This record gives sequence, C-alpha cells and structure tokens, in this order.
Amino acid sequence: MKKTIAFLFFMLAAIVLGAFLAYLGAGTRYFDWLAWGKTFGINNFGVDFYVINFGLTLNIRFTVSQLITIPLGLIVYSKTGSSL
Repeated sequence: MKKTIAFLFFMLAAIVLGAFLAYLGAGTRYFDWLAWGKTFGINNFGVDFYVINFGLTLNIRFTVSQLITIPLGLIVYSKTGSSL
C-alpha cells in the first residue's frame, strides 16, 4: 500500500512539475520549447433532454517538459520505493 501511494505521489508530482516548467518556459526565449505540446480529447459532447442540458469536455495536454519529468519521477520512485 505504501509503494502504491508513493508511486502515485511521484507521478503526480512529476506531472505538476512538468506543467509548471512549461508554464514558466512559455514566455522565455530559450526555454519556449519546453511548453510545446499537443492537446487531445473530446470537445463539447453535449446531451439535451429538453429539461436539462449538459455538456462534457475532456482535454489532456502533454508538453515536452512533462515528457522529461515523468521519467525522472519514475527514476526517483525506483530509487526510493525499494526502501519502503
């Protein structure tokens, strides 16, 4: 159970850190490539039942910085997860 929680923590930390680095690098001259990425998902899936109308949008964006930090998170987990 501890290893599962540690794995989820390191993966979420790597994803958030990668998104943060992409956000910081988006406006700079030399680190703009960290923010390059692709977005895919479902846009505006709507259901109308006449009384209620709702829509669903699910988009996932991957950036270069996340593709760098996720393997780093796996490496850190492999080094620290063995001691749990």
